[in-house]
This record gives sequence, structure tokens and C-alpha cells, in this order.
Amino acid sequence: MKRELPAGFAFAAEMVAIGGSAGGVDALLTLLDGLPPLRAAIVIVLHLPDWQESRLVDVFGLRLAAPVREAQPHAPIEPGHIYFAPPGYHLLVEQDRSFSLSCDAPVLFSRPSIDVLFESCAGAIGRRLAALLLTGANEDGAEGLASIQAAGGLCAVQDPDEAAHPTMPAAALRLAQPDFVLPLAGLRSLLHTVACR
Repeated sequence: MKRELPAGFAFAAEMVAIGGSAGGVDALLTLLDGLPPLRAAIVIVLHLPDWQESRLVDVFGLRLAAPVREAQPHAPIEPGHIYFAPPGYHLLVEQDRSFSLSCDAPVLFSRPSIDVLFESCAGAIGRRLAALLLTGANEDGAEGLASIQAAGGLCAVQDPDEAAHPTMPAAALRLAQPDFVLPLAGLRSLLHTVACR
């Protein structure tokens, strides 16, 4: 595990999967602010109540130059786009680089589940995948991050000491050995390196 981005580090991701929960909107606003043009797709799960309409596409679409969409079933995943999971459904990435949605039971009280997204990405994208796990108040994402690591993808976790809610990144550190443990500023630099032109 590295606590800073080494000079000359390079990794070209086809896709970046990002997960977060409590405090995740603020963390994402910092992470994605001023994002240069993308070459990779970014797919994001934030825990939201099932009954609440998501405004994430509106909030981030106004702030980012990249196209921001809510993921739709069977829709192809386009490079350079940012996708959010809709509330009330698990979001999965399929082998043909399209999305599917599931109404399966919540995982760790969460639907969408970060674990479900991460595990499907590990199977579909493998070594061309980078994953970032942010602040959160439960342990969702830890097992998914371990599956990405096993598939050869790049894994990074927000430093629990900086996270608004450290439970989620701390759980991942107990279960997996991510490549990087970084504050948000370091995760921003990493995202620019792996996902941007």
C-alpha cells in the first residue's frame, strides 16, 4: 500500500468504479471538480434511499464538462462519460460493456450496493479497471474491492483519517491490500492519471 502517488506512475484504465456512502457527495464534488477530458468511463454508486429521487445527475452535470448520465439497463457504456447508479437498484457491468439493473435484496442494507458493482466490474473489466472507495458509514465495498484486487485491477481507498465517515475505507483496509491509501487530493491526482487524456 502506497500513501502517495509515485513519480512517473502510469495506469490506463478502461473504466473507473467509485463507491461511497455517508459524506460521499461532498467527497465526489472534491474528487471530480475540474476533471480534465476523460478517456475512461466512470461508474459511481452512492448510497441513496430507495424512495428518494436522485438529483446526482443534475448536481454533477452542471459542474462537469463530461457527459453525466444515470445508468440505464442494456445501455452501452461509453468512454468519457460519467454514470450514476439509480436509487433502488443494484447496478452491474456486463461483459459486453453494457449496464444491467437488479432488484435483488439489499447488501449491507444498501441497494445500490458498491460490492455488487465492484464484483461485476471485476468480472467484466479485470486488469483494465481502477476502483476508488470513499467515505461511508457501513462496510459495503470492502468485499468488492478485494474481488477487483484478485482480478488484477487497481484499487485505492480514501485515507480513513481524512474520511468524514471512516467505517467504509477502514473495512476495506482490513479485508484487502489496496494499491493506494490516499487523501482526496491524492485520489484526485490518481483519477486524473488513470482516467483522463
